[in-house]
Amino acid sequence: MPKILVIHGPNLNLLGAREVDIYGKVTIDQINNELKSVAEKRKVDIEIMQSNHEGEIVDVIGKAKKNKVNAVLINPAAYTHTSVAIRDAVSACGVPTVEVHLSNIYAREEFRHTSLIAPVAKGQVAGFGKTSYLLGLEAAIELASK
Repeated sequence: MPKILVIHGPNLNLLGAREVDIYGKVTIDQINNELKSVAEKRKVDIEIMQSNHEGEIVDVIGKAKKNKVNAVLINPAAYTHTSVAIRDAVSACGVPTVEVHLSNIYAREEFRHTSLIAPVAKGQVAGFGKTSYLLGLEAAIELASK
């Protein structure tokens, strides 16, 4: 059974309460429940974590191959634009990675237009709210099945 690792980055634990005009009213628990439902239907194992700490995210990505993860689905949140460490972990881990964002980062402030993760990810889905995660999961499942 393929295994997908889902990583939610900083402040995503505040979804549903923070900047609802940008991120909507969906909570991280609602997203996780939908991801789990899709994973069950598609017969894939899913592991989900959220962290506000860059080093913790780097550590989890670095252990992905050892933990028999077949694909990573990550919303690096603010670290998208700042974390060379997460970028390097994605590049080094040897596990195909899909980057997702609830908002369209290219339609927001200029500093958000650059993703350090995108060049080392297999692809990116952005701007569709929670559907970004669901589309990203489908892509990760495809990558994990190869």
